[in-house]
Amino acid sequence: MSQSETLMARDGHEFKVYIAKPAGKARGAVVIVQEIFGLSPWIVRSADSYAADGYLCVAPALFDRVRRHLVLGYSAPEVEQAIGYRKQIDPAKAVLDIGAAAAMARHVGKVAVIGFCWGGTLAWACACELPLGAAVCYYGARIPELLPKVPRCPAMLHFGEQDKSIALSDVDRLRGAFPQGVYHLYAAGHAFANDDRPDHYNAEATTLARSRTDAFLAQHIG
Repeated sequence: MSQSETLMARDGHEFKVYIAKPAGKARGAVVIVQEIFGLSPWIVRSADSYAADGYLCVAPALFDRVRRHLVLGYSAPEVEQAIGYRKQIDPAKAVLDIGAAAAMARHVGKVAVIGFCWGGTLAWACACELPLGAAVCYYGARIPELLPKVPRCPAMLHFGEQDKSIALSDVDRLRGAFPQGVYHLYAAGHAFANDDRPDHYNAEATTLARSRTDAFLAQHIG
């Protein structure tokens, strides 16, 4: 079961969230944090998949800060547009929106944040600032810029060894700054988990990363 609702962040900003509910009692909650393309069909499917696994899932529309109902595709011009919109959003404001989504879901139990690309970086930021049960960061290329801040909750990070947007030396920096994190490298590039991007998608890496994420959630969220 899915629906759309409007939430309000602590600064008074109103924004939409996509909500996917499990069939039975929720094991806990997951906030899915978008890439730079908005609440794309792939993000919605991702939320649905975690709901099918028993979690209450909430995906906030972070682009509502600059333009409502914005969903972009993956062509080169749209990627440039997406980067432009992302640059207009103060990360601290995005954290407020994610925090509001987590707060509305907390009634079912512990909350995890799972973010992809831009969302992977924001998931790290949220783990540093918000009371979360866990965070999972997929190929968050700008995470090193957030150091020396480190998560206050258990965190798992997935990176592609062939991802040109983040150097392996930067992944090593993260390991040194936050050694209690769980780090995984895959023979894949950026955005390897998005099956709507066949030029990036890596099925083997995606399946393995999802199985590790599932076990991590079961351990820390329920």
